[in-house]
Amino acid sequence: MASHSLLLLPGDGIGPEVSDAAERIVDWFTRQGSVAFEIERDLIGGAAYDAHGQSIAESTMGLATSADAILFGAVGGPKWDGVPYDQRPEAGLLRLRKDLDLFANLRPAICYPALAGASSLKQEAIEGLDILILRELTGGVYFGEPKEIVTLENGDKRAVDTQVYTTPEIARLARVGFELARTRSGKVTSMEKRNVMRSGVLWNEVVTKVHAEEGYGDVTLEHMLADAGGMQLVRWPKQFDVIVTDNLFGDMLSDVAAMLTGSLGMLPSASLGAPDEASGMRKAMYEPVHGSAPDIAGTGAANPLAMIASFGMCLRYSFDMGQEADMLDAAMANALATGVRTADIADGGNAAGTGDMVDAVIAELEKLAA
Repeated sequence: MASHSLLLLPGDGIGPEVSDAAERIVDWFTRQGSVAFEIERDLIGGAAYDAHGQSIAESTMGLATSADAILFGAVGGPKWDGVPYDQRPEAGLLRLRKDLDLFANLRPAICYPALAGASSLKQEAIEGLDILILRELTGGVYFGEPKEIVTLENGDKRAVDTQVYTTPEIARLARVGFELARTRSGKVTSMEKRNVMRSGVLWNEVVTKVHAEEGYGDVTLEHMLADAGGMQLVRWPKQFDVIVTDNLFGDMLSDVAAMLTGSLGMLPSASLGAPDEASGMRKAMYEPVHGSAPDIAGTGAANPLAMIASFGMCLRYSFDMGQEADMLDAAMANALATGVRTADIADGGNAAGTGDMVDAVIAELEKLAA
């Protein structure tokens, strides 16, 4: 029987609650007997700062490096607003992404049939929606140097964040986008701001060159300015298949896409590194797009579906368990079709709790496995 190691990093806020939910799903698959998942838990974010004085310990980085995949909950909250900038809860997450070179961030936006009425858009605009935003995750303005706040001679302050990209960083993401498009509808939309940003000019040039010179002629490529892309996402999102964009724009556009599906609580993500030359395995981390939501932490109201769907992406991209991933997707869709809703997607009436939603998904998994 195959065995896979998972590092579970619950983090802060609702992170532990949705992580507990995901662990119940992982345990269900282990009980089926065809594969075993060995889970190890550790601290990250504010929880790690409280325990160790740093947002991620070196021992945790060691576990992350050796694990087959990482399941990550959420970090941050007002409790840690005053900690040093380099040790803020988000710094632990950024270090994981950077040190493991998790450069390709996959953020699908899928509208489940039962939730077509939960979006803020008209039903005809989002019914059947299935798009994928591919965000570059280890470069750009979040990591570029210099990054500083300096005091000028007159006492005023100046803040600097630097947007930096190189040809290889852009090219490797473009290749992932074209390969993913081949498994979908065969269309890539590259988004940048070449009209006002030099990094956007290079982004456009490199993506165009990779498409033309590396054998991706079977994939349709279009270019769009990122601000126009944001507008088009809320005008007619079904025109897109795979959107390839940089770190900053990918962060913003994927949050826009979240509301197409009805809630941030519905969006999973996968952060992937390059395949290992010997084993073919990628370093990988899977996490819900939503944040730590400290306002509802501990209330049992969190929507666990994004975290559960993130494990589904783990099955698909890390362990080549596409059939099991499809089963989990179907179980979530079927659970929603029964009318079970957490508060973020409820349309009046009594909202289900986190545990109730997990119960519904497991019940549907049992039916599908029978």
